[in-house]
Amino acid sequence: RAWGDQFEVLERHTQWGLDLLDRYVKFVKERTEVEHAYAKQLRNLVKKYLPKRPAKDDPEAKFSQQQSFVQLLQEVNDFAGQRELVAENLGVQVCLELAKYSQDMKQERKTHFQEGRRAQQQLENVFKQLENSKRKFERDCREAEKAAQTAQRLDQDINATKADVEKAKQQAHLRSHMAEESKNEYAAQLQRFNRDQAHFYFSQMPQIFDKLQDMDERRASRLGAGYRLLSEAELQVVPIIGKCFEGMKVAAESVDAKNDSQVLIELHKSGFARPGDLEFEDFSQPMNRVPSDSSLGTPDGRSELRGGSGRSRAKRWPFGKKSKPRPPPLSPLGGPLPLTLSDGSPSPRSGRDPLAILSEISKSVKPRLASFRSLRARGVMATEDFSHLPPEQQRKRLQQQLEDRNRELQKEVDQREALKKMKDVYEKTPQMGDPASLEPRITETLSNIERLKLEVRKYEAWLAEAESRVLSNRGDSLSRHAHPPDPPTTAPPDSSSSSNSGSQDNKESSEEPPSEEGQDVPIYTEFDEDFEEPASPIGQCVAIYQFEGSSEGTISMSEGEDLSLMEEDKGDGWTRVRRKQGGEGYVPTSYLQVTLN
Repeated sequence: RAWGDQFEVLERHTQWGLDLLDRYVKFVKERTEVEHAYAKQLRNLVKKYLPKRPAKDDPEAKFSQQQSFVQLLQEVNDFAGQRELVAENLGVQVCLELAKYSQDMKQERKTHFQEGRRAQQQLENVFKQLENSKRKFERDCREAEKAAQTAQRLDQDINATKADVEKAKQQAHLRSHMAEESKNEYAAQLQRFNRDQAHFYFSQMPQIFDKLQDMDERRASRLGAGYRLLSEAELQVVPIIGKCFEGMKVAAESVDAKNDSQVLIELHKSGFARPGDLEFEDFSQPMNRVPSDSSLGTPDGRSELRGGSGRSRAKRWPFGKKSKPRPPPLSPLGGPLPLTLSDGSPSPRSGRDPLAILSEISKSVKPRLASFRSLRARGVMATEDFSHLPPEQQRKRLQQQLEDRNRELQKEVDQREALKKMKDVYEKTPQMGDPASLEPRITETLSNIERLKLEVRKYEAWLAEAESRVLSNRGDSLSRHAHPPDPPTTAPPDSSSSSNSGSQDNKESSEEPPSEEGQDVPIYTEFDEDFEEPASPIGQCVAIYQFEGSSEGTISMSEGEDLSLMEEDKGDGWTRVRRKQGGEGYVPTSYLQVTLN
């Protein structure tokens, strides 16, 4: 994804931040109006401002600002009934000041985006000038070639007069001189565009992004201060509900502007590299003359330069139409199918009551709607393998879909086991029910299991392809770093718990689902956790930079050291590795070049 698209993402995000600030101001204002309407009216107000979508479906819920706002609303709902005493303080300290601050932020945001659009327009104008000079150069070359051929034909014609021959030669010389001038002009325009493009992508836009980030972080901090004002105003007059106010204060202080910026980057990073410079296209080849010392290009460079231009043209995204991405071809499917849930939790033990198991599963399993049917109904053009998304976003969505399918598969497997046990109970005690009545449900469950197996294999193949593309892009990007990037701001996970959970996941995922012949061998035994094999590496990696593991759970490594990959990055910026001389721990993912087995 080009930086111009990220400019649009920042525009939407900053607008959302200001809308959130306005929503908060409006919330407090309306709250002061309903403070005298007792607890019921206050709870209705809280319900009005709670997010409409569930947190797992709402990307804005990942920002600490939004999370703090939701937590604040929940605290308000807890002490409904004591609201009349704080209405006046809230109206002065929150509504007036934050409303004025919101207007200042809107004006500053407008200035920054005008500067960014002006820079984009300037680069686009330079690009149009480059295209015009290139077309003029090509046209002059064709005319010079045509004039040279005319002069040569008249020179060989015995019927042509000397004046006609001299005139044709002068015309050919004039056209050749015009082509040379067009060539120089095109070369100058090309150098100017490459210089302006580099300045745009490496200097102008990063500076504008830094200004927007600083503005958004200041707004987020001020919004957090506004949350704190709400709690402080109430603590002054309502000491009896101090615990509720403390909870709201904690929600206000949990606003992390830096972390919100990092969350935004993680949500929308594409994995694409910046475009390279355009190459020179030489149209003077057919002129059959010796190039001068100041001439650019080589006599035999037409095919190479045209090819290079094609490659550059494909990257010129801010000004050209993007072609629709084609979904990658399906790779051969196969591999073992995990029986455990994606979070590693085992299925219910076989010793439980089968009726209770079946009752729980029947309540939890919900029919899935066809994704393509719902997408067509909404008019959304999307592919099932999410190939329309950038590589990093595609990998995350495929991982989520794979986890959902594994959970559904595990529920269906548990339901089938419960139905088999219930059938056995009916066969042993016919007065409890007819065993034949369970056959349709068992058949339906088996059909669902086979369908989910195919979907899991399909998403596993797509996920493997997406991860390979992400790792390839990551390797290309790492090679451009002049100095080591900053390590992740979050602390590494506990290595012991991660190792245990990782080995447990590997052990459980290697189990095969029970066969359909009705064998009495239970899926889970009581001794699975007592015999764990040591985890084996899932790939290899090379340390690109030196890292001193000074915090708990990390490990030191030297530049160029070969390491064994034990666990991939889970989204927190840390990867677990093992050194050849022994010892495991976490290192920053951006310090590694990874190759999966």
